[in-house]
Amino acid sequence: MKNQSTTTPEVDTPVVNVDHGRARLFTPTARQWGSMILLSTAVCAVAILAGTHKIPLGNAAIVLMPVLWAVLMGAVIGVQKVRPMSGQSRAVASVLLNVSIVMFLGALGTQVGPSFAKLTSLGPAILLQEVGHIFGTVIIALPVGVALGMGRTAIGATWAIDRESYLAYALQRFGVKSPVYRGVFSVWLLGSVFGAVFISLLAGLLGGMGIFDPLALALGLGLGSGSMMLGGVAALSILYPGQAPEIMALAALSNLVTNLVGFYAGAFLSLPMSLRLYKFWSRLFRRDDEGKRLDRNGNPVAAKLRRPQDRSKVDVSAVLQDPEVRTKPSTWIIAFGASIAAGVVLNALGTKSTSINDVIGVVILGLLTALAFVLAKYVPAVPSSVWVLALATLATAPILPFSGLIVSFTHNLDPLYVGLGSIALLGMNVGRDINALKTLNWRTVIVATITFSASFIAAAALAQFVIHI
Repeated sequence: MKNQSTTTPEVDTPVVNVDHGRARLFTPTARQWGSMILLSTAVCAVAILAGTHKIPLGNAAIVLMPVLWAVLMGAVIGVQKVRPMSGQSRAVASVLLNVSIVMFLGALGTQVGPSFAKLTSLGPAILLQEVGHIFGTVIIALPVGVALGMGRTAIGATWAIDRESYLAYALQRFGVKSPVYRGVFSVWLLGSVFGAVFISLLAGLLGGMGIFDPLALALGLGLGSGSMMLGGVAALSILYPGQAPEIMALAALSNLVTNLVGFYAGAFLSLPMSLRLYKFWSRLFRRDDEGKRLDRNGNPVAAKLRRPQDRSKVDVSAVLQDPEVRTKPSTWIIAFGASIAAGVVLNALGTKSTSINDVIGVVILGLLTALAFVLAKYVPAVPSSVWVLALATLATAPILPFSGLIVSFTHNLDPLYVGLGSIALLGMNVGRDINALKTLNWRTVIVATITFSASFIAAAALAQFVIHI
């Protein structure tokens, strides 16, 4: 089985070889495996014990929850200098992350299957989410990027929320030195590091305000990113515990649709639209392709000299230099065994109950995840995350005679705890990206924030409209 870290957009996998150089391969030692497995599980255990806290903000609320604690503690470990994490340790974490977050998506799929007939009544709202994503990114975020002087970088930063599939597409179409690619890379980087935290806080704020139906917000979480969806689902499930199963199921189904059609909508609809609208906004705001201001005659306006430390371009080469784990059968046995064991322990700790059925249920999730990886190997056009959602949904749907048995094993599992380890591992990889993060300027951060927010809110707003007509 090949490492799919560069082909699974919703997994937010941290290793992408942007310079096409041959990655350094290594075989992890037992100590490296053990330290990362125990450390990530311990971080999650502390996060669960830290509990959930709400900070009221009028009618809204900021929800501080285990997902947030896990990524923050993981990030602290990833950037600390006392005993800094090595590139090999982060590479091991990436393999574990790739498996555990796909298993989390499988757990969400088991929430979809039993309610699939009910959820199909929301079909129009689910399909319209892609219109919301396009409206939120291209229509809202692009003009802001152009007005702020990002130049053609604004195209890459706003034509989608820029997960790994978009990163690869922009690299192949525009080249690593192009401003469009730098824009995609910048938003990918910010989303990989801060996306789960940001969406969890935003979902908590919007969910607490009562403006949106929680099911509409759940549909809006189909952003194509597993970690962002996990953060948002966690916040909404805490605010609306009675609707938590529906929220999880709808978010998973929405994310599945995004992964099936979102990339193609982005590549063949959003990007061409962005390229055309960029010309319009550039003329309107009188900006050239480098973001410099133009006078009425189209000539550059003299600008103040920037200070040497003022950075205008993200340094693509400042990240993604870790080696890669040499994938062998033993690699996958360890990664899947660790993910299953962590899922059992964290689910028991989070739900405060365990049974042999729960253990069997997590093992089933592990087997579905393994099957998804195998299918993705032979059908690389469909990533493992899409396969696992489809398999788990089908396995628990009433149309199959054995679905009731599988549901009996999985219905007590909480996907948020089963997949929590992936969030801690995601945080631990921040150390790899810290140098590149320092090269991002304030314009990029603002535009990325608008891109994430507008995509989520616009999709939720369309879902709200369809649900209540």
